[in-house]
This record gives sequence, structure tokens and C-alpha cells, in this order.
Amino acid sequence: MESSRAARRNHRARPSGRRPLLHIALATVAVVGVTAAGTVYVKAQAHSGPVSSSKAPSASASASASGSGEAAVEPVTEPTVDYDALLATAMKSVTPTRAQKVSVAVLDLTSGESATYGSAAFDTASIVKVDILATLLLQAQDAGRRLTATEKSYATTMIENSDNNSATALWNIIGTADGLDTANKTFGLTGTTGGDGPLWGLTQTTAADQLTLLQQVFGDDSKLSSASKSYIQGLMGQIEADQQWGVSAAADGSQWRLKNGWLARSTTGLWDVNSIGRVTGTDGDKYLIAVLSKGSTTQTKGITLIEAAAKAGVAAFGKSDGSSTAASAAATD
Repeated sequence: MESSRAARRNHRARPSGRRPLLHIALATVAVVGVTAAGTVYVKAQAHSGPVSSSKAPSASASASASGSGEAAVEPVTEPTVDYDALLATAMKSVTPTRAQKVSVAVLDLTSGESATYGSAAFDTASIVKVDILATLLLQAQDAGRRLTATEKSYATTMIENSDNNSATALWNIIGTADGLDTANKTFGLTGTTGGDGPLWGLTQTTAADQLTLLQQVFGDDSKLSSASKSYIQGLMGQIEADQQWGVSAAADGSQWRLKNGWLARSTTGLWDVNSIGRVTGTDGDKYLIAVLSKGSTTQTKGITLIEAAAKAGVAAFGKSDGSSTAASAAATD
């Protein structure tokens, strides 16, 4: 009896010879991709249809599929680029001599990557004039007013010609160091302190803070209105001919906006020479650059130093005329 029933079960289990030998199965196809953050993933997609043994998924892909249709693998993250280290390497081609000190901060507006070399504080000299104007515009925005004709006249000569009397007038209008420091707190500067009394040129700052200020002038995430930013940018693009040096050395032709500062310290006879601004490199990327220096025996030697540092700043990103060779201008003292 057992053998008879087994025979009947086997008979029912046999496929009919009149039907095509076609088996419907679920095939899992593993799709390998890379996320924007550089993490490798495997995604399992289910398809129904005829499957032959020659097209079956690999054992490893099938074994890794989870019930949710996703298959996980060990995450692999691309190495993080240390731009501070790259900038430090590029700055080896810039050789300050004797008492010269230099600090650089750079932001590639295209990629969003930034780098800083040096953290010491420096005298601003006339680069603080950008900060004075930004403070004036922020105060005017908060008061819901426009700049007066007199304020605009002062602003033009202060930025385009680096006129000191105009800077002093606006320094007093903004409330001297207290007004500057209050605005800088709003702007996000943390290492800048306004100069004592009328000494706006002895405001202390860092390259990193000047980069933050430049982001307020040129960036999208700013406390300044679009009109205020455009106003400052326009003036920084009209610098008088004999002051068109500094970070512009790293620009492709005349594609720059800048403000320079220079001051011979009476106590030492040595020069502070600084430059801040935005340049477009030969790679087409736009860079914000701040270069601060002190200790040069002449203004010319200070300019040579900061221009070499500006080129090194772009060179650190490895895409522009900023090669180590281009950045190696001698800064002899």
C-alpha cells in the first residue's frame, strides 16, 4: 500500500510533457553605486521573469540581500583632503626673511573647501576699511535707512583711494572700535579687536577672521543685503592703479576685487603689508584670499612676500596657475 501511494504521489509531481519547461523565479540584481559622500553601497532590485542558470546572480550578491531588498556592504569612504596641510606645503616655496611673518587664509568658492596657514594676530592697516564700510552698511540696514551722500563720498575715497581722512570720518560715524566690534560679532569674527581711540589702522585681526569678513562681502550666507554686498564689491573693483597689487597676483588677468593695507610702524621702522579680496584663478574658480604680513624692511619687500603667499594659496588647491613654481617669488629682505 505504501509503495502504491508513493507511486501516485510521484506521478502527480511529474511535470506534464505537454507544457514548456519554463520556470518563473525572482532574480535579484545587485547594483553597485557610490553616494555623494563617497560611500559604496549595493542595492538589490527584484525582477520577475525567466531565469537561466547562466544569468543567475552570484552567490555573494544573493547571500547579502536582506528581506527589505537592500544589500549592505562594508562602507568605504574616500580619503579626506587636508587643505591646511597642502597650503603649508605650498607655503614652503615662500621664504620670509629675518623679521618677516605671514599668514594666509583661502576659500575656494566653487568647491567650498578652505585652508589657513598661521593663526597669529596682525595689525590691519588699511584693510580694516572694508570692515568699517561693512559695519556702516549693517548699521544703516538695521536703522532702515540709506547711506547719505556724504557717507557715500567717504566710502568711495576710503576704498578706491585708501583715503585715511575718509576712514577716520566713517570710523567716528560707526562708533569707533565699539561699533566695529559689535558688527564683527554679528558677522562671526572672533579674533578681531578694534584699535584704540582714533587708531583704526591698529585694529588687530587674523587671516581666518578676514576670510570670514570676505564671506560676508562676497558670500550668500551674509548679514549684509545683496545691495550692500554689491556696493562694497563695486568699490573693491575700482582700486586706483598704483594700489592694484597683492592678492590680484593670483588672479587671471583683471578678474579681482581687493583692498590692500600698508603701514610703517614707528616703533620698529618695519612694515605691515596686507591684502584681502576675491580673485578668479586661471582654472575659472573664484577664491577668497586674505594675506597678512609684518616685519618687512620696505613696503616693496612686503608686497613681494604677500603676492607670493597669495599664489601659494591658490596653488594649494592644485588647479590653477598656482603651481609651486608660480608661488616661489623671492621675498628677500
